Amino acid sequence: MKILCLLLFLLVFMLIQIFLDGKSIEANFSEKNLSPSFQHPFGTDWLGRDMLLRTFIGLGISFKVGIFAALLSTALALFFSILAAVHKVFDAFVTGLIDIFLSIPNLLLVILIVFAFGGGPTGVILAIGFTHWPKSTRLLRAEIMQVKTAPYVQISGKMGKSPFWIVKEHFLPQLMPQLLVGFTLLFPHAVLHEAAISFLGFGLPPEQPAIGTILSESMQYFVTGMWWLAFFPGCLLVLFVIIVNQLGKLLVQLFFPSESLS
Repeated sequence: MKILCLLLFLLVFMLIQIFLDGKSIEANFSEKNLSPSFQHPFGTDWLGRDMLLRTFIGLGISFKVGIFAALLSTALALFFSILAAVHKVFDAFVTGLIDIFLSIPNLLLVILIVFAFGGGPTGVILAIGFTHWPKSTRLLRAEIMQVKTAPYVQISGKMGKSPFWIVKEHFLPQLMPQLLVGFTLLFPHAVLHEAAISFLGFGLPPEQPAIGTILSESMQYFVTGMWWLAFFPGCLLVLFVIIVNQLGKLLVQLFFPSESLS
């Protein structure tokens, strides 16, 4: 029931994004710097833009970036875990690659990759996707190694089944719960990393009001008493991440009850 409620929340959030566009946050200088009120629950900014609408649009941009980054990272984790199961040479290569990536500070590596790809949404997605796969790969690799030694997999190999067939029929069905849970738990991390690098000025450009960009812009007005510019977007970001993270924990309890108890 809890999972359905959380999924319903995400569905409603995605439906809201359909009806929001850039025209809904056009500048209106006659209503600039207004504190929260019934007409503007999150107040307005220095250009008179409604912060409630701007926050939802910004969170929607962060949501899309997080989705694609988490999908890319999950796909890379699946690819490298299967590659590691093919041969000991590939296994050593993947293990060494994981150690290299985990030895570099994550945020620093994300910023470097964003620079390498020229920034923007594509650069942010690639940077987050290319840096969040190692831990998931370790878990998937361990699961594949366990399945690989199962009798039915050994029998399939002796019957002449191709490695592709074994991967499709034996490995993937076993990995689907881990992939789903891993993606759900990775998604909020991707959203937070996008917000962090955008806040630092290395992520999305200012014309795309992601949550990190909104929070970064609000800092120069925060000391002047316009607290609502940072407070409400920050709270909504934290609430969104908590909800998605809770969904991931519930999926862990659903698919891996023994691990959740331990």
